[in-house]
Amino acid sequence: MTMAISKALEKKAPAVVCASTGNTSASAAAYAGRAGLQCAVLVPQGKIALGKMAQALAYGARVLEIRGNFDQALEIVRALGEKAGLEVVNSINPFRIEGQKTGAFEIVDVLGDAPDIHCIPVGNAGNITAYWKGYREYLDAGMSTHTPRMFGFQAEGSAPLVHGHPIENPSTIATAIRIGNPALWKGAEAAISESNGAVNTVTDEEILAAQALLATTEGVYCEPASAASVAGLLKVGVPADSTVVCILTGHGLKDPDVTINAVPKPDLVDANYAAVCRALEL
Repeated sequence: MTMAISKALEKKAPAVVCASTGNTSASAAAYAGRAGLQCAVLVPQGKIALGKMAQALAYGARVLEIRGNFDQALEIVRALGEKAGLEVVNSINPFRIEGQKTGAFEIVDVLGDAPDIHCIPVGNAGNITAYWKGYREYLDAGMSTHTPRMFGFQAEGSAPLVHGHPIENPSTIATAIRIGNPALWKGAEAAISESNGAVNTVTDEEILAAQALLATTEGVYCEPASAASVAGLLKVGVPADSTVVCILTGHGLKDPDVTINAVPKPDLVDANYAAVCRALEL
């Protein structure tokens, strides 16, 4: 997003605009505010986590809820770019991909080479497209000896790539990947086919289980959509001794309602030592 906003500022765009399930709007609004640019955001009504909505509003974006889904919002945003002259900062903006691809550079720099397998959630397909581009460029530059197999995971109720056709009414608790017609569909297909990778589905239950596993065993609290990468890894498995990278794209506090509804509620006890000991079974 820093790259997209920088380029919008460079070309003196009157404002930037995006459609979002939450994460794009938060970063667009933040960097637009820093750059002194107006930011307009279109989100599907009732389908965006409040933690993400709060970010966009706090950063001063003009947020509009549309009576429709993300794909319809993106269609309108495309029109705003073509007809109204606003700078679109969704992943269809090529500068976004140029920025995102550097994530692959960082992974290779840290590991010393590319991983064998790269697991990633797939919503609008910008990340899988960008990471694959980065891996290929680092290989071409002699910075790695190979590229990984790209494993993309979509929520079961929102899996157009898996089913091979757009999903009119995508449904999943993982709001960030609740997208029925990815804008970078061809990029995702290329990444998967060229890397000898795969695309698969994970259920909401598998996503929640992976989210809980990461939180309780690794101390990493990610939002449900992020946990799709780990849920997918646990579901499909990989060859022994493989080096695997799973991308977690958002913090759990961006979408806390899912967690609050899934975990046990706190017990209420009297404010004295004996009552606390009883509750803790000491």
